[in-house]
Amino acid sequence: MDAVAEHPQNPASGGGASLHGRLAGQLGELARSLQGETDFEATLATIVGAALDLIPGASDASISVVEARRTIRSHAPSSELPAVIDRLQEQYGQGPCLDAVWEQRIVRVPDLAHEPRWPIFAPAAAAAGASSMLCFQLYVEDDNLGALNVYGTDTGVFDAESAEIGLLVAAHAAVAFADAKRISNLLEAVRTRDLIGQAKGILMERFKITDHQAFLILATASSKTNIKLRDVAEHLTTTGALPR
Repeated sequence: MDAVAEHPQNPASGGGASLHGRLAGQLGELARSLQGETDFEATLATIVGAALDLIPGASDASISVVEARRTIRSHAPSSELPAVIDRLQEQYGQGPCLDAVWEQRIVRVPDLAHEPRWPIFAPAAAAAGASSMLCFQLYVEDDNLGALNVYGTDTGVFDAESAEIGLLVAAHAAVAFADAKRISNLLEAVRTRDLIGQAKGILMERFKITDHQAFLILATASSKTNIKLRDVAEHLTTTGALPR
């Protein structure tokens, strides 16, 4: 059975103008859904769901974030499999997210059991249940990278059509990911500011000191304990004491 027949609702099941019309409609629906999301993880889950719905041959998907070309964090995995594959890439230090995706927008892996590019990772991934993969680059920032990964339960299920549709999904995903990440960082900055403000207030009330003096106590505690300033503030507001 070919990849299209396995996805009867996929836009690739038709031909000509109707195919492009359905695909354009579904991508428009995806764009509207992403615009309505305000939560970072919910945005990533929407992207993963769209990849599964639209890309022929996709049976699992996730978004991988690679930090410092080494640490891999798996977001919104559709099952345990994508998270397992990311752990294997991190463990062996090789795989599409740690290699080819840095230089290419898309990496196709037709048969993981017989993939020479990653001689240690590929057989382990196949043994874990991944037969084929498609990886789409979402962004590259210095030594950090984001990628949309889709998995097939059989070999050779991803063809040129899968890659073409996947690139369109990834283009929408890249914009939404950047927006969601920026909003998440802003919200985290606000939470951190509020947390530090609460901690300073506790110290100011307790020791009758100024705002600046309270901040110096927090900064000194952070430096001496090698704990982030935010975590020092959280510890104080939670326990009433500075970490030792």
